[in-house]
Amino acid sequence: MNRVLVLLLVCLLVSCGEEQHDLTVKGHIDGLKKGTVYLKKVKDSALVNVDSLIINGNPNFELHSKLESPEVFFLFLDKNSKQEDGISFFADKGITEINTSLKNFMFDAKITGSKQQKVLEDYQTMISKFNDRNLDLIKDKFDAQIAGDTTKLNTLEKQYNSILKRRYLFTVNFALNNKDSEVAPYLALTEIYNAKTSLLDTINVSLTENVKASKYGQELQKFIDDIKASEKK
Repeated sequence: MNRVLVLLLVCLLVSCGEEQHDLTVKGHIDGLKKGTVYLKKVKDSALVNVDSLIINGNPNFELHSKLESPEVFFLFLDKNSKQEDGISFFADKGITEINTSLKNFMFDAKITGSKQQKVLEDYQTMISKFNDRNLDLIKDKFDAQIAGDTTKLNTLEKQYNSILKRRYLFTVNFALNNKDSEVAPYLALTEIYNAKTSLLDTINVSLTENVKASKYGQELQKFIDDIKASEKK
């Protein structure tokens, strides 16, 4: 038999024998020698483990999961101590790569993979500016309380409420501008779930059919339906 044909048949047999995975999460944790890496996701309002790997000398890892539609997963590191650090990321079918360090596991994380992750990172970059301003206001409010300055305290409270409103509106606009991404219903469910039903409905109606059929698209529809049903009682 032709040698090339034999090699092709061998490769085919090997590939058929390998288990196929919807999602593969792989990467490198610089400085890690011992510990356990966990891949987790939310199921029925609880964080559940879907795969894990014991690290013993080799800082590289590879984890797997089934995946029906784009979904947020969490990479946790147990360093055999009381502290457990986690990285959240938006995954789609295929490969997601996460490279980070033991020293700053969450903050050094560089994530490449799904287009949804890129959209989520764009949102997080912008929303961090609102969060930084809120932290400044909280500090100023604390100082005003200590000083007994009620006038300044009232002014700061108005500024805080204004930033909160702008944050909500920014999230709504971001979701509307990314109606073709599963990130849109995810943000509605996690960032502005307590917003007016009309705002949530605006996002829901704008979603593309594919996104409406996704995990978070269906959850958003059910969430809105439940709210409307409770309002009628």
